[in-house]
Amino acid sequence: MANFGGMAVARAMVSELREFAAGAGFRGVDGDEELSDGWSTLYYTDQPDGGAAALARRTGAPVLTVAYLDSDVGFVEAATFAGGHWRALLNRKTAVGYDIPLDRFPVEPALVGALDWSQAGGLTAEPDGIRAALTGSEAFAETLADRLLGALGIAPGAGGGENP
Repeated sequence: MANFGGMAVARAMVSELREFAAGAGFRGVDGDEELSDGWSTLYYTDQPDGGAAALARRTGAPVLTVAYLDSDVGFVEAATFAGGHWRALLNRKTAVGYDIPLDRFPVEPALVGALDWSQAGGLTAEPDGIRAALTGSEAFAETLADRLLGALGIAPGAGGGENP
């Protein structure tokens, strides 16, 4: 897959999310997808530091971003409009090979943050599924990101978007 970009997920129409992302400093938007219940995904090449919080302020809704390191590792950042924030690391076993310090991404605080984030978005989360995504290992971090979204309560859409 060799993905060095990322994705942002928010409850907004794709056209709105694209506009908000551009205003928040996301660059190289090269794909999008409508998910279920008014949620959308954007795919981009670069996001600013604090991008999830900036996008949450613009959308007025919870936002989750994942920045990928060669599709091997995913850096999750999530924020709510009210200021809630959490971060996590996907594909922890693979991250060790990149000398990424796992102690900077503790699982338990991420799990608590994910449950709060899901509730703020009006979603029904599956704690065991979130934990499995945060601690799991896959060939591609994108697979774990998809599992995380599902466990947070965001179902995939009918397709039709551009997922690079």
